[in-house]
Amino acid sequence: MPELPEVETTVRGLRPVLEGQRIARVVPRRADLRRAIPEDLGQRLTGAQVTALGRRAKYGLIDTDRGDTLVFHLGMSGRWRVDPSELLPHDHLLIETEAGRSLALNDPRRFGSLDLLRTESLDAWAPFRALGPEPLGPEFTGGHLAQAFAGRVAPVKALLLDQRIVAGLGNIYVCEALNLARIAPSRGGGQIARARLDRLVEAIRTVLLAAIEAGGSTLRDYARPDGELGYFSKQWRVYGREGAACPCGGTVQRRTEGGRSTFWCPKCQR
Repeated sequence: MPELPEVETTVRGLRPVLEGQRIARVVPRRADLRRAIPEDLGQRLTGAQVTALGRRAKYGLIDTDRGDTLVFHLGMSGRWRVDPSELLPHDHLLIETEAGRSLALNDPRRFGSLDLLRTESLDAWAPFRALGPEPLGPEFTGGHLAQAFAGRVAPVKALLLDQRIVAGLGNIYVCEALNLARIAPSRGGGQIARARLDRLVEAIRTVLLAAIEAGGSTLRDYARPDGELGYFSKQWRVYGREGAACPCGGTVQRRTEGGRSTFWCPKCQR
């Protein structure tokens, strides 16, 4: 599933195509993805000018001058294709601008979603209402984690994947950040000292920014809007590297819980 860096990379790729442009045509090519596509999506977007693009957690946001925001989620295999020469069977939404550019939302597994909301009500939307702070934002600090983890015996990895504590983190980047911060994924959140939480926050930011710079990780069918594959997987410290050497010289181990793999190094992560 595309995680925060992949969605951020996607938004940055869409920005030069859409920002400031007026939408000339919108064609939903099916009625639903993971859930129904709003019936009035085409009517409300056609003729609107795109004023900004952004991201909240793993959702992309496209704002218009009509006070609407198109919210997209890429699901397991979704991606936007820029100026496609032809439409493919799994291109489920087509957007054309007055400048002659076009975008197609391709989602073979149809686990993604499209919602059209009033911009001023975004924070009250159910999927956003309970989200924690953005990991790259100023509200995400060691103090925030100390408060959220206080008295908690749950493993730190599980806590970081809780979207109510921090928004947008996924399995790959939590494994990578915990290794960089030298914290065992099984350590109880409430047992971690404040100084180590400060280092964990910095590790999370370092890993996410490096992944964004690299265009994300190539997983399943994910690709950037320009069609290029992300290459952060070549920089993975532990994820997907069971039996390989950790940067500290230890050996990466793997365990599976609930169908999700955890990769860590028992030598340096305590």
